Amino acid sequence: MNAAVDVLQSTHQHINRDRLWASLMELAKLGATVKGGVCRLALTDLDRQARDLFVQWCKDAGCSVTVDEVGNIFARRPGRNPDLPPVMTGSHIDTQPTGGKFDGCFGVLAGVEVLRTLNDLGVETEAPLEVVVWTNEEGSRFAPCMMGSGVFAEKFTLEETLAKVDAEGVTVGEALNAIGYAGSRKVSGHKVGAYFEAHIEQGPILEDEQKTIGVVLGALGQKWFDLKLRGVEAHAGPTPMHLRKDALVGASVIVGAVNRAALGHQPHACGTVGCLQAYPGSRNVIPGEVRMTLDFRHLQPARLDSMIAEVKQIIDATCEEHGLTYELTPTADFPPLYFEKGCVEAVRGAAKGLGLSHMDIVSGAGHDAIFLAELGPAGMIFVPCEGGISHNEIENAAPDDLAAGCAVLLRAMLAASAAVAAGQRAA
Repeated sequence: MNAAVDVLQSTHQHINRDRLWASLMELAKLGATVKGGVCRLALTDLDRQARDLFVQWCKDAGCSVTVDEVGNIFARRPGRNPDLPPVMTGSHIDTQPTGGKFDGCFGVLAGVEVLRTLNDLGVETEAPLEVVVWTNEEGSRFAPCMMGSGVFAEKFTLEETLAKVDAEGVTVGEALNAIGYAGSRKVSGHKVGAYFEAHIEQGPILEDEQKTIGVVLGALGQKWFDLKLRGVEAHAGPTPMHLRKDALVGASVIVGAVNRAALGHQPHACGTVGCLQAYPGSRNVIPGEVRMTLDFRHLQPARLDSMIAEVKQIIDATCEEHGLTYELTPTADFPPLYFEKGCVEAVRGAAKGLGLSHMDIVSGAGHDAIFLAELGPAGMIFVPCEGGISHNEIENAAPDDLAAGCAVLLRAMLAASAAVAAGQRAA
């Protein structure tokens, strides 16, 4: 392994920046939008075309390709010891309806570029390497998000997942069959030597700090709720202000409370009201009902619970003051996650060894790596995206930054391959 790493001393000497960029642009043609983004929803024919392109590229790189029962694709480059669990990397190629060229796709094609680079250099790894395309990470067409990795990690059952339906009533199973990606490989029970995921940051921190590489320590815990406030609809003219039971007025207080709770629990705290609907939605009717979503995130479980407790107190007090009733329903609960120390150090060491500016960072979004961390050592690599903008057609990243992230991924995977082999010998 040391000889292999010694070969890879320069970011720009070995990673083919232009080849990586060209592959990203070629993939982005499938579902290209007028504004320069991509609309390629999971398990559509455009997704099939993108999958076919990935499979062809990986076969051209000498990989064997298998597809599991939920449509996850695994491209395998053999190692010296085929019995070792693979060192994996990957992400997703499905997008938001108004998505960009890099979210998910960079992680997949960085993995492909790693394989191509190792082939160029004639480097053989101890453990096999695998590049994975995970099915339906975005959750735009089918809920939930991170579907393929979730089934792989046994967080969701295969049967229930295949029965999920989109807005047109099409099931996941039907869609997989329609595009020819209902595979035969068993979806769970596979060993993972290590997993790395390269990704655009989807936030503004790296750009603001002028750092090239984000060494991802972990991911924020997330707790989501649906909140329904109930007051009384009444005429906007004849009803005096002091006699109203205005659900929207109560909602406005709660929106502020969510924001204050997040600001009061820094660092790493986020609080968001992403959806809010007032009923009946008439100009001259006092809103009698409001439905809203609450999204709380923090890296520390106790502080996440404190944020929620503070907002619940405000909900109780606000409803009492304004004569409202409420229903608060939990909808998601993802505990905070810290990536395995060895993988974090592999990323940090790779960035340092390549002379790249880097900083520790925490992921505020969900990624397939979060589920893979339940199966084995895992880590993530962030690179900057312009303006911190993602899930948007104007999403952008610099070719040099993408190549740098890919170089870090390459070195981290080589280090992990050696570590997996050493662990096997020690056992």
